[in-house]
Amino acid sequence: MDLNALRTEREKWMTWKNIKPLREALASLPEVDVTLSLEDTVSLQTRESIDHEQIASVARMMMPWRKGPFDLFGLFIDTEWQSFMKYNLLRPHFNLEGKRVADIGCNNGYYLFRMQEDNPASLVGFDPSAVYKTQFDFINHFAKTDIKYELLGVEHVPFYEEKFDTIFCLGVLYHRSDPVAMLKQLFKGLDSEGEVILDTFMIDGDEEMALCPQGSYSKIPNIYFVPTIPALKNWCLRAGFSDFEVLETSVTDSEEQRKTEWIEGQSLEDFLDPDDPTKTVEGYPAPKRVYVRLIKKPKEK
Repeated sequence: MDLNALRTEREKWMTWKNIKPLREALASLPEVDVTLSLEDTVSLQTRESIDHEQIASVARMMMPWRKGPFDLFGLFIDTEWQSFMKYNLLRPHFNLEGKRVADIGCNNGYYLFRMQEDNPASLVGFDPSAVYKTQFDFINHFAKTDIKYELLGVEHVPFYEEKFDTIFCLGVLYHRSDPVAMLKQLFKGLDSEGEVILDTFMIDGDEEMALCPQGSYSKIPNIYFVPTIPALKNWCLRAGFSDFEVLETSVTDSEEQRKTEWIEGQSLEDFLDPDDPTKTVEGYPAPKRVYVRLIKKPKEK
C-alpha cells in the first residue's frame, strides 16, 4: 500500500467546501507563546495580547466538539465527553516513557495531548476525519507539539512505516463489521513485544457470545457486535495476541457523556429508555465498557 499517495489524496479533503472555511480560519490565527497545561482540562495560557473573540469564533466554527475538555486562553470548550474520566481510569495501567505510541480513532487528539506527560519517543494519531484533524490543528497551532496526526484508519496501521510499542484503540472495535480482522490489524502494527490498550462496549455474561443489534444500538447505526468478555477474549486470541488482561469495566453515565453548548444534536440521555435507563431506546442493555490490555509476544523459535 502506497501510504504517501494516500496521504496526498486525503489532504485534498481539506479543500472540501465544508472544511475549507475552517482551514482559512486557522490560517488567520496569530502566533503567540503559550504555556500548555496537561490537567483534566488541556489548557493553553499566554501573557501576550490575544483576540478572544476570534478564538471563540473559530472554535465554534468547528463544532461539534466531542472529546475534551479544553481551555483556550479562558475559553472553556465543554465537550460532550468528559474524556479525562476515561483517561484517569486507564492512567494507572500504562507508562509511555520512551515508547512509540499510536492512538487509533484519536478524534481531536485530547488523549495524545495528555500522553505527553510521559515523554514518549513519538505520538501518532490515526483518524480519517477532516473535521477532527482541523480541531487538532486548531489546538496544536498554539500548543506546537510534536504529535503527528495521520488522516488514516486502523486498516492502514499494518502498512505504516513505524511499528509501535503501545497502541491505544478506544471506542473503535464495535464500529467494525469484522472485529477479528481489526484486531489483526492492530497486532500487525505492533513491534515484537508491543501492547494494545483497548476499550469496547460489552454485555454481561459468562458465555462466549455477542449481541448483534438489528438496526442500531443507542441510536448508533454502525454498531455491529457487543461481546461478553469471554467472547472478546476469544477474538483477541484468534487475532494472535498471547495475553488478555481486563483492566477495568465501567457503565457510561450522564456525568461522562452529556449535551453541552459545544455539540450539535443528541447525547446519552436521548439514547437511553426514558423509563428504564438500564436499557437503550431499542431495549438493549445500556452501554457498558470493558478496558483490556493485549500483549504481542515474539514467537518461540
